[in-house]
Amino acid sequence: MTPDQAAAAAKAHVLRLGGAFAEDPLTLQRARRLGLSGWAYYVAARGGALGDVRADTVAAALGFIAPDAVSDGWDAAASVMPPSRIAAEHLAECARWGAERLSTFPRLNRLTELCQRVVLSADQAGLPLFAAWRAMPLPEHRPGGRAAMLLHLLREHRNAAHLIAARVSGLSPLEAVIAGPEGEAGAVAYGWQPPYPKVPPLVRRRLWADAVTDRIAGQAYEVLTLAERAELLGLLTSATVLVWPEE
Repeated sequence: MTPDQAAAAAKAHVLRLGGAFAEDPLTLQRARRLGLSGWAYYVAARGGALGDVRADTVAAALGFIAPDAVSDGWDAAASVMPPSRIAAEHLAECARWGAERLSTFPRLNRLTELCQRVVLSADQAGLPLFAAWRAMPLPEHRPGGRAAMLLHLLREHRNAAHLIAARVSGLSPLEAVIAGPEGEAGAVAYGWQPPYPKVPPLVRRRLWADAVTDRIAGQAYEVLTLAERAELLGLLTSATVLVWPEE
């Protein structure tokens, strides 16, 4: 299993496990306690790792979200509290979710160790949002919390790599979303307004962008041996089953 193949095989697990805490009802309750709408919280929670910067800077780093939608959410959140604080609250929710959902995982320490090695070896050049999240002070956490935070970092790493790959492939952010698995529903969720581009002409570039994403993300997996890459994939698969046993 090459590093590129490891990144491709881990993709579904990393995206799902790394983002599950953000959709957890308790995380959404925190947004309400902070006095924020769901959208304002989402934008500031992700972008707030960059610090208290301008909305256009956040839009550039998030990439796939319509700039006007980013500005709406960012400005609304910033009127309530500094976005950097919202990001810290979000990271605390990540740790809380991990403590609740991953602490019983039998090989938690090994999962944490391998994920940490990949995260720390990742080159942050050109990946500002990932770099910002990796530099965030980690909250105190119970077992499982650190694993969840590392999975979140792996997700942000892949998302940032995909943004670069999409632009290199010639796709605009909207085209990349439209050509992705969620199609127009994803475009609506990310604040893009119709008319939308046709999908068929974009498919080949999207496939190429996915391959480039695997190449960029896979560089971080070079720190692991072939056996360790296979082991990490097995651990991610088992962790997914633990969290969603009914599937």
